[in-house]
Amino acid sequence: MCGIFAYLNHNVTRDRKFIINTLLNGLKRLEYRGYDSAGMAIDGDAVHKNYSETKVTTLIKKRGKVLALEKEAFEQPLDFNLEFTEHCGIAHTRWATHGEPNEINCHPHTSDPDNEFVVIHNGIITNYKQIRSFLEAHGFTFVSETDTECVAKLIKYFHDEQMKDNDIKPDFHVLVEEVISRLEGAFALIFKSVCYPNEMIATRRGSPLLIGIRTENHLEILDSVPIHLSTSAFSPTNMDMADTPSEVLEHSHSWRHLQTHDPVEYFLASDASAVVEHTNRVIFLEDNDVVSISGGHLSLHHLKNPNSKKVISPVRDIQELDMEVQQIQKGNFPHFMLKEIYEQPESVVNTMCGRVRFKEGIVKLGGLVDYVGDIKRCRRLLFVACGTSYHSAVATQQFIEEMTELPVIVDIASDFLDRKCPIFRDDVCFFISQSGETADTLSALRYCKNKGALTVGITNTVGSTISRETTCGVHINAGPEIGVASTKAYTSQVLTLIMFALMMGDDTKSKQERRQEVLRDLEMLPEHLKAAIALDNDIKQLVKDIGYQDAKNMLLIGRGFTFANCLEGALKIKELTYMHAEGILAGELKHGPLALVDETIPIIMLINN
Repeated sequence: MCGIFAYLNHNVTRDRKFIINTLLNGLKRLEYRGYDSAGMAIDGDAVHKNYSETKVTTLIKKRGKVLALEKEAFEQPLDFNLEFTEHCGIAHTRWATHGEPNEINCHPHTSDPDNEFVVIHNGIITNYKQIRSFLEAHGFTFVSETDTECVAKLIKYFHDEQMKDNDIKPDFHVLVEEVISRLEGAFALIFKSVCYPNEMIATRRGSPLLIGIRTENHLEILDSVPIHLSTSAFSPTNMDMADTPSEVLEHSHSWRHLQTHDPVEYFLASDASAVVEHTNRVIFLEDNDVVSISGGHLSLHHLKNPNSKKVISPVRDIQELDMEVQQIQKGNFPHFMLKEIYEQPESVVNTMCGRVRFKEGIVKLGGLVDYVGDIKRCRRLLFVACGTSYHSAVATQQFIEEMTELPVIVDIASDFLDRKCPIFRDDVCFFISQSGETADTLSALRYCKNKGALTVGITNTVGSTISRETTCGVHINAGPEIGVASTKAYTSQVLTLIMFALMMGDDTKSKQERRQEVLRDLEMLPEHLKAAIALDNDIKQLVKDIGYQDAKNMLLIGRGFTFANCLEGALKIKELTYMHAEGILAGELKHGPLALVDETIPIIMLINN
């Protein structure tokens, strides 16, 4: 997944070296997402030939790691000691989806050779081919293979059409609104332009984006950004894109001007981990929000889909991140995944903290307390998720059925949507996602909401889209998970679902013996995890002695509660070693998989009581 980061300072004097390092450090915080190239856009030294009071936009791009971009940036013929009291810079790490990894396809993308408009993008524009054909018919020349370049050129098209018609420069945010009303797919976009110096526009639909705000006086920031009515100032008449199917959006609401006193700095990112070292005061954007930052002011606009039944919130709350810089640093570990494996004894304690009282045998999930009655009266429980989160639901399905005596259905989000699964008003649908932004899980959530079902979110990220859009939910409190291959989030998801089952069975007399047995095991869980982690070196030696590292395939076999761990273990082996691995239900071994077994294939068996 691509990573995006942007920095704007207003009446805060920063030299170019500081600005470049801030952008680079933001990208380094996003390296865990995986990428093949990186780039940035900053103000150059020369004056733009068409705008006498504006500096040119300098693009710096490099294939490879952020360190390669850093070397490239500081080899540019620029004055790195030049100071700016106001400056807008954007940066990006790219995971190639359209076109090979190279400097041409790397972001930021530009509207023309003079870099009048530049944009960075996380997501995929699904109708980019139609837009590209339209723009090519109007004289635009494309240099990359990406879907993002059409966005940069489309905004220039709108700008030029407006200037040609009446020579009145439209507001920057209005141009962006016109652009995104023509886009299909998922995107988080940040724009910079020499036509609008020191102004930044950001928007999202289906991809995460947040804004961090830093001022000298913490109290100067409001607790929320209020909503005011607004209408579009620009409606192009010379554009015929009838062949481009689009979701037409109305200009209906905007949040006008969060007033901030000088000085102020804004940090925009696709992940909170890139912002937390600068500020813990953030706004999480929602789909079709358009943010304009200019002159120290932030204004928030929203494009309402006339076909949507979603109630528009009158404010966007400014939230405080519950995250420390130390949590997103590797410390003495070689990589984040190993660090997060070692954090599990602590993370499971945090997941249970304040929710489980072992002496009294009480389990209480505050986010669900008001809905326990509705859940007990429901027709069935549905758990919808992807990947590791799906496995956490598989792991707990049997115990939830045992405690609730309700039918439990576990579905992969993408397949759930493809089947258009029947949903009833008396269903309760759980949506599990570490990030709270998983696209297929989000789509499934909205599908179920439209059917009138009660929706419950299980996430690890406060302020995420799933946590905002579900009726109720639980944060697993595992702490930031930077490693792409999930570890501590999986154990905390499983633990959270077990706690849900225990809470649901607390008033059933026949379940009490079983509940107490599980509660005793949960109390000992941190110590058991510590004992397992202490086997680290023994496991390394075992792998070497048996020669597993030379294997091409592996089978993981289990049954009952352990089967989900077989699936999850196979997923981790595939992700990290590129070895083919398969999780198999032990009872199915004789129905085909046994044919794969010979003296060369390693087998791991998970055996419990």
